[in-house]
Amino acid sequence: MSKPRVFVTRQIPSAGLDLILTHTNAEVWPEPLPPSYDVLREKAAPCEGLVSLLTDRIDAELLDACPKLRVISNYAVGFNNIDVPAATQRGICVGNTPGVLTDATADMAFCLLIAAARRLVDGFHYGQANKWLTWEPLGHIGQDLVGRTLGIVGMGRIGYAMAKRCRLGWEMNVIYHDQQANAQAETVLGAKKVDFATLLRESDFVSVHTDLNETTRGMFNAAAFAQMKRTAVFVNTARGPIVVEQDLIDALNGGVIFAAGLDVTDPEPPQPNSPLFRTPNLIVAPHIASATTGTRNAMAEICAKNLLAGLAGTDLPAWVNPEVSPQRRRG
Repeated sequence: MSKPRVFVTRQIPSAGLDLILTHTNAEVWPEPLPPSYDVLREKAAPCEGLVSLLTDRIDAELLDACPKLRVISNYAVGFNNIDVPAATQRGICVGNTPGVLTDATADMAFCLLIAAARRLVDGFHYGQANKWLTWEPLGHIGQDLVGRTLGIVGMGRIGYAMAKRCRLGWEMNVIYHDQQANAQAETVLGAKKVDFATLLRESDFVSVHTDLNETTRGMFNAAAFAQMKRTAVFVNTARGPIVVEQDLIDALNGGVIFAAGLDVTDPEPPQPNSPLFRTPNLIVAPHIASATTGTRNAMAEICAKNLLAGLAGTDLPAWVNPEVSPQRRRG
C-alpha cells in the first residue's frame, strides 16, 4: 500500500519530522525562506496532507487546487494564515499546536518586559559604542518592578502564566481585560477584570496575549497609547497586527510611554530599514517566544500526530475544526 503524499513547507524538528517521513511520502521544502504562494499551490496540489507555518497563506484558491487534500497541520498555535471556514467547507481537517508554548512564551514576555523596563539593550549598545566611561549616577535609569501593576490583555493560558510570574515573583498587582472572566486568575492571583480604558490608565506594564481577530486588530493605536502612563512599558508576544506600529513608534519617540518589547511585528519580518530597529527604547525579537528545545520538539510532535491522524481518518489531537468530522474527506 502506497504512503500518502505530503508536503512540508519548512524543516521542522526531527521529533516530528521523523514521524512524518516514516509514515508518509513527504517532500520537505529545503530552503530557509518559505515557498512562494505559487510554489506552495503547485507542491500541495497532488497531496493528501500539508504541514504549514504561519508564513504560508492557505486560502480558498489554494484549497481548490488541492482536490485530494485531507488535512492541514499548522506548526503553530495560531492559524490566521489558514482560511478555516473554506477548509471546513471542503472537508479538510485543520490542526494546530496549542498548550506546549505556554511557559516558553510567558518567559519571553517577561524577558522583554524586564529588559525594556531596565533599558538593557540600550545599555548594551551604549557600551558597544565605547560611550561607557564610568559609573553614571543618572545614567540608564529604568522602571521598578516590585509592587507595580501589570495589565494583561487576554487572560488565557499564556496570559495567566505571565501574570503568575509577575504576581508571585515580583508581587505585582494584576488587572486584566478579556471577554471572559478567569476565575483561577482572580482566586489564585487576586487579579481583577477591568475594561480596556481602565487597564490602560492603571497599568505600569501592559502585556498582550489575545487572539488576532477583527476586534483586536489595531487595538493598540495612538489613542490607546495616549491613555497609558508615561512610565508604562508595553509588551506584545501575541500577533503583530494587534499593534499599529507607527503609532507605537511615535508614542515611544514622543515620550508618551517609556519603553516597549515586541516578539511579533507586522509585517514579519520588518524591512531592514524599518524604524522599529532605530527606536532606542524599543526591543524587537525575531518571533522567538517558542524557541526552546523542549517547546519546539513538542510542537513538532503534535504537528506530526495531527497530520497522521488526519490521514488515518481519526480525531486530531489538536483539532481546530472538529465540526468538519461528518463530511471530512476520506482517502
